[in-house]
Amino acid sequence: MIGEVDGHAHVFAPGLPFVEPRRYTPGYAATAEQFIAHLDASRLAGGLLTQPSFLGTDNRHMLAAVARYPARLRAVVVVDPEITDTDLDGLASQGAVGIRLNLEGVPLPHLSAAPWPALFARLARRHWHVEIHRKAVDLPTILAPLLDSGVRICVDHFGRPDPERGTADPGFLALLDSASTGRVWVKVSAAYRTGGVARGEALAPVLLARLLSAFGPQRLIWASDWPHTQHESLVTHRDCLMALARWARDEALARRIRTEGVESLLEATS
Repeated sequence: MIGEVDGHAHVFAPGLPFVEPRRYTPGYAATAEQFIAHLDASRLAGGLLTQPSFLGTDNRHMLAAVARYPARLRAVVVVDPEITDTDLDGLASQGAVGIRLNLEGVPLPHLSAAPWPALFARLARRHWHVEIHRKAVDLPTILAPLLDSGVRICVDHFGRPDPERGTADPGFLALLDSASTGRVWVKVSAAYRTGGVARGEALAPVLLARLLSAFGPQRLIWASDWPHTQHESLVTHRDCLMALARWARDEALARRIRTEGVESLLEATS
């Protein structure tokens, strides 16, 4: 994908085989066609679809969306850590470029113990990335084994710092320190998931300034988080697009973030 990109969105529909247990059950459809319409309205070249937690390792619905728009969409899948190389290659042939570890609300896995290091090594050889969703307090524990493995890492939603601590959150500070490795990217997205819409809007410019200083625009990724699960009535895709320029105080810089972050993350995967 060449051009400005939305780095995180979901597609799903009622009636799909949702996993048990789950934190959220959508009662509506978020379709690829709706997402493409948002991309078109915002003049964005493409987007990264991310597997939602409630669909587990069944990536078929998302990959079917990619198959309908192969020039514009790629997928970040959820897999069993003991997945075979053949199955990984099959996912790659369908547009997968990374895996997601959505660790929010679940016990932390021992990522330095089998079978995780072997999986990360295989992902690194494919130039895939591991997307992490977890509050900042646990990022030091999570990042260490991933960095040791050599894989690329993408951290969701500003790193999810404690809204009371903001840039002083030790986990957020550890995230900033990881920039020196050159193998960590951060999504500047879903500020409303950090203390609500108003608190997130106040924190986002401060968090972004620190992230820009550490990572530069080339390793930050803008994303809408469409369809904003559990916050659907509070924000729109357009709101999220316009917010980035407001946080960055510079539309040219916002365009660089929307362009360069995903481009560098996906380098050599296709």
